[in-house]
Amino acid sequence: MKESFFRSMTWMHTWVGLLVCWLLYLIFFAGTISFFRDEVTLWNQPALHQIATPSNRIQIQREQIVAGYDYLKNTAPDSNRWGVYLPSEREPQLNYAYEKPRPEGKRFGGWQDHYINPVTGQDVDQPRETQGGNFFYRLHFDLHYLDTRTARWIVCLASLFMLVALISGVVIHKRIFKDMFSFRSNKGSRSWLDGHNVSSVLALPFHIMITYTGLITLIFMLFPYPAMTAYDNGVRGLFDDVQPTNVRTKSNPEKASLAPIEHVLDQVYTNWPDADLTQVTIRDPNKASATITVRANTGSLVQDQSPTMLFNGVDGSLIAKTNQEFSASETVFDSMTALHTGRLANPLLRWLYFLCGIAGCVMIASGCIMWAKRIRERMKKQQTASFGLKLVEGLNLATLMGLPLATCAFFIANRLLPITTAERADKEILAFFLAWLAVALFALFKRGKRQWIQLAWLNCAACFSVPLINAITTEGNLISYLINGQWALFSFDLICLVCAALFIVQVKKLRTATSKTAPVKRSSRSPKKQLEEQKA
Repeated sequence: MKESFFRSMTWMHTWVGLLVCWLLYLIFFAGTISFFRDEVTLWNQPALHQIATPSNRIQIQREQIVAGYDYLKNTAPDSNRWGVYLPSEREPQLNYAYEKPRPEGKRFGGWQDHYINPVTGQDVDQPRETQGGNFFYRLHFDLHYLDTRTARWIVCLASLFMLVALISGVVIHKRIFKDMFSFRSNKGSRSWLDGHNVSSVLALPFHIMITYTGLITLIFMLFPYPAMTAYDNGVRGLFDDVQPTNVRTKSNPEKASLAPIEHVLDQVYTNWPDADLTQVTIRDPNKASATITVRANTGSLVQDQSPTMLFNGVDGSLIAKTNQEFSASETVFDSMTALHTGRLANPLLRWLYFLCGIAGCVMIASGCIMWAKRIRERMKKQQTASFGLKLVEGLNLATLMGLPLATCAFFIANRLLPITTAERADKEILAFFLAWLAVALFALFKRGKRQWIQLAWLNCAACFSVPLINAITTEGNLISYLINGQWALFSFDLICLVCAALFIVQVKKLRTATSKTAPVKRSSRSPKKQLEEQKA
């Protein structure tokens, strides 16, 4: 009975992992980059690189909001929406934005940004159009080209498979603590199993947390029925009840003067004396239906919902604000969302998130390769590999080697595409998918060790090219970032160089493995004759 149970768990662990491992690798890969999405976006916009976060950032927020309010009143009085986006520790720029005229049939016209250096007060050149880190953030659960709802259902099912694989993996590990310290190099499939075990066990709490909380963030899409039963508007009604500041007034085109922003800020600072504000948005400015929304930073609290106040834009009265105290269920849901997104993380914790995400990628990749190697070992006697094995090996090569190359193509396109290119952000994303497609087509025809070596060299060159092209096309480079203390930009370039070095190590390991498995030529001479030659 016991033996049968473990065999069943092993079978389940293998197949629930294998069926979605390539999609899971994409989710983990893009999600890991997303932990530094603000820093990635900053790297993608060189015009903002010389901006430093002011030391008195919180103390001057009121002054910045008043100045932005006056600027938007004079610049875009007829816009449908205004926004004052304040500097933060991760995004140093000050931005006064307004919505551009909406094209016919569109619900949103896009933002017209006006960036300001908060230290000098001078205008900053318009940064290049890019999705930056937001592309990877949306990719890891929206899959970009797919319908949003369909993509999220697919990601949820893959996450469910991942959770089952994690739990069954714990069950079949008879020596789970010993496996934390066991790694035998150059042992073929045994080494891949050790790598799979180490990367799984060392970051096991993170793997379970990030997978389970990922499902929780989309729980109301998976199970909307309780909300549909309790509220007339279903899930929307539930969120309006839980978050009163989400209530939207019907747009009224009648002209009306806006309330002084100072009156609104007086109420904000009365309620939140030491608030670290993040943004102020004005909907329907200069209309009777105008509203003003003020949001604050949650800081290091295990809380995802930003403290928010909603004001009447005409008389400045408070309409609603977020609840100060959450119910038990609200606390659980909001805390799990905060743990998944990692917005609560300080720099050290964010790096820990990032390293655990890399461990997740290693866990999935080693499982993919280990399965293919074991199947190939069993089929040694067969002259040709089965279609299933070819498919798995091709997907391994396309995914594991294609995604790093595609990511480098995304960043290289950011530097090389002309600034004035129409729909420039979409062109960067297109470069990502074209590079990935090229690797997939390559893997369709050839997928042996030679192809792994070739793509490792190509990835090495691509990773090295990113900081090199950055140094050529912008005023910054790895050395200047280090001297000026621009740690986010320095870390970005350094990680690219580390990845290039790791691909060189991969080439070396693959060549060593290839030489060991090369057939040894047997001598045609007899043993007796060889012995006589040795004596001579």
